[in-house]
Amino acid sequence: MSPGAVRRICVVTGTRAEYGLLNPLMKRIRMEPEFQLQLVVTGMHLSPEFGLTYQEIEEDGFSIDKKVEMLLSSDTPTGIAKSVGLGMIGFADAFSELKPDLLVITGDRYEMLAAAQTALFARIPIAHIGGGDTTEGAFDEAIRHSISKMAQLHFVTNEESCQRVAQLGEDPAHIYNVGSLGIDRILSLPRISRAELEQSLSFRFRERNLLITFHPVTLDSEDSGSQFQQLLQALDGFGPGVGLIFTRPNADPQGRELIRLLNQFAGCHPNAAVFSSLGQTRYFSLIAQVDAVVGNSSSGVYEVPSFHKPTVNIGDRQKGRLLASSVLCCAPQKAEIEKAVRAAFAKDCSGAVNPYGKGDAAKKIVEVLRTVPDYRSLLKKHFFPMERVEIKRGYFRPFRLGGKYGKPSNHSV
Repeated sequence: MSPGAVRRICVVTGTRAEYGLLNPLMKRIRMEPEFQLQLVVTGMHLSPEFGLTYQEIEEDGFSIDKKVEMLLSSDTPTGIAKSVGLGMIGFADAFSELKPDLLVITGDRYEMLAAAQTALFARIPIAHIGGGDTTEGAFDEAIRHSISKMAQLHFVTNEESCQRVAQLGEDPAHIYNVGSLGIDRILSLPRISRAELEQSLSFRFRERNLLITFHPVTLDSEDSGSQFQQLLQALDGFGPGVGLIFTRPNADPQGRELIRLLNQFAGCHPNAAVFSSLGQTRYFSLIAQVDAVVGNSSSGVYEVPSFHKPTVNIGDRQKGRLLASSVLCCAPQKAEIEKAVRAAFAKDCSGAVNPYGKGDAAKKIVEVLRTVPDYRSLLKKHFFPMERVEIKRGYFRPFRLGGKYGKPSNHSV
């Protein structure tokens, strides 16, 4: 690339939560004179059923360069697989026109898998955010690791994830422990008062209040609907004195069945309210007001600890992630959920420490993007083997990275 040339940085987002993470980074990229921000939206952002949240992106002052329609009106495995195929077709056209120098994607959703595969064939380097985490209860786990193998730059949220990405054979020189962008977003947003929230949401807070998000569990033997019914039965047991604020689940397999059950529950519980999208300002303001966050969303792990509020983490969807002391885990069973929620009501989280950083992830990422002279020079990757693999009873044992390959977390960014 010629000196002084503006580099096109293309960011892809497909969900409200994902956009919330990427927002601080997008703002920083846009501020850099050597970068041109390109924005592609897809997935649930373009669906009326999920709130047409691309409008919130535009309201925040971002220009959308391309919209990739890929979400079928089906949440079956067949429908999801076909959506990925449609996504690749749409991304192929978008990338052909935009000609990005670097693709930036975060996380582990199938929309990002479609974008990453398309970029791989188009020889567009990828910067992947959030690789190396583990979520044993969802197929997101396999998607996340697959994207890491297609990516050239890795921005991870913690030391354990550094080790896992290195274990995949990725170059430790290109693995950066930057923390979570979610904390950046928390620090950058103003809060809405309790009274303003009640007016904005047309919801009256009760003596106790819960914020609830439950996504489909895509790998469990017990189907998502059965687990969600256990949650609803547990919440029903707390009576009308506990306010219940739900956000709708993702467009994953069985997601629409969960929405049906949720709407049915809310229809006969005046203390319950359901929202397709709260927006980041209202969502974070609600966390500050409620007594606990309940469900299986990654937000309960990544972001809620920064509010010193308890999280009731249900089932295995987030199994394997680093957990703050404020996170209470329980099985997806009525009695266990009730027990965990009561424990959350009594829990003091004032001393909780968020293990995912201090809110400077976007700054660190942009500093790295500035220092890499030529993204395309990273396309040919060398596999970095483990220094030593110890085998015990037929299983590979965990290794510690060191010696000639260095240690990923030593990056000063």
